[in-house]
Amino acid sequence: MADASQFQDRLLSLGLARVSEAAAIASARLIGRGDEKAADQAAVDAMRTQLNMLDINGVVVIGEGERDEAPMLFIGEEVGTGNGPAVDIALDPLEGTTLTAKDMPNALAVIAMAPRGTLLHAPDVYMEKLAIGPGYAEGIVTLDMSPAERVRQLAKAKGGVPADITVCILERPRHQDLIESVRSTGAAIRLITDGDVAGVIHCAEADITGIDMYMGSGGAPEGVLAAAALKCMGGQIFGQLLFRNDDERDRAARAGITDLRRIYTRDEMVTADVIFAATGVTDGSILRGLKREVGWVTTETLLMRSKTGSVRRMTYRTPVK
Repeated sequence: MADASQFQDRLLSLGLARVSEAAAIASARLIGRGDEKAADQAAVDAMRTQLNMLDINGVVVIGEGERDEAPMLFIGEEVGTGNGPAVDIALDPLEGTTLTAKDMPNALAVIAMAPRGTLLHAPDVYMEKLAIGPGYAEGIVTLDMSPAERVRQLAKAKGGVPADITVCILERPRHQDLIESVRSTGAAIRLITDGDVAGVIHCAEADITGIDMYMGSGGAPEGVLAAAALKCMGGQIFGQLLFRNDDERDRAARAGITDLRRIYTRDEMVTADVIFAATGVTDGSILRGLKREVGWVTTETLLMRSKTGSVRRMTYRTPVK
């Protein structure tokens, strides 16, 4: 593990914002064009270029897949000038490729950075996730509870009834039983088509978004990114890796994971201070999307540091060709 004292998060934070802004801006011309791969590739190329300008000795631990899937930003890829602190990078250059291609809400460019060895090296498999916002005691909800019991316990802690709770869930056939269990309590559900990093972040600002809890399975890499966001904003997240075959179990072994049934907490997925940046690509409930004018583009970025709990919203306007 790197010396965390060398991780100058305040100095690095603005550079990280530039990285997410560059990825978002690169995808601007492809919003609503129906080409998911082209949008993703544009964001990847821009993010890699900007990362390599930073004075860091960085390694991608949460990326776009394994080394043989290059030219994506792959797990294990070294980034930065090599002259700065040793850091772990978790990223999703375009979280919501389908959302971008169809010009649907909540597509984001997302990246997190922490001292080397402090981000969970989650393999590219599914993860069962449960998240709530800040202000609740530890153990109010757990993955060991049924979905209905989680709703009831959170409602009790909130001082209300299950009908007061809204749960965010990815709309997938695999979640049909989960959806039925939650609805049996009288709670509301907000279904999303993609973008579960944004889905988890919603919980941290429940008064604004109306989302109290996130449940369901999605990508493990997105789970670590979401944990990084909640480390800055407050809130709880629990994740358990799900394995469908031996290949996925082998991926976990290569990532150094030996306990395949372990339930990870937020602070076990992100064990030290972290900085997190997300830039809106399409309009959403967290961030405004890119605004394109002739010769100009304007972005909104969320920049956060867990060390101070600071949350900044920044607008950036730049000329484009």
